[in-house]
Amino acid sequence: MTQPAAAASEVSPPEVPQIILLVTAIQGAETCANGLARQLGVPVEIAASRRLGLAALRRAEYSAVIVDEAIAEADPAGADLLWKHSGLAIPLQINFALLSCARLGREVQGALNRRGHEQTLAMRAASSSLENALKSTVTGLLLHSELALAEPSVPPQLASKLQLMVELAGTLRRQLERPRL
Repeated sequence: MTQPAAAASEVSPPEVPQIILLVTAIQGAETCANGLARQLGVPVEIAASRRLGLAALRRAEYSAVIVDEAIAEADPAGADLLWKHSGLAIPLQINFALLSCARLGREVQGALNRRGHEQTLAMRAASSSLENALKSTVTGLLLHSELALAEPSVPPQLASKLQLMVELAGTLRRQLERPRL
């Protein structure tokens, strides 16, 4: 049986697809996408319009969605649709006229690193909360099964079952109390 305390310490964030969607119609978008792909080590897809970006978001999950500010400003409602359909992807609105592709790569890498760190912290907090709830429940189960077993009028068939409950609850309690690595 897997040890709950050990499993909780090994929790890692769910795998997010490492694909970036770049929504822009700028000249040289392909060069920028190739540079980003090399710099970040992940595929970068290009959508030349908001409509194509929405189609891409319906087709796949992305780790980041980068929208050219020119597209977002020209169609604010369309940009809102992009953000709404981006799922768990990190949304970034970038002014390509002011930002080099190398700088964009650093911005995206920083955002991905922050997201990964936040996910790890959230998973640890959830794991700790679940572990604490389990410990409390197991303690109650152990206490009540020991009290039931101590009753003088417990039939022998029930006493053996209660003894097994005490042993199982005790085993689970010890597993939950093991220090995390």
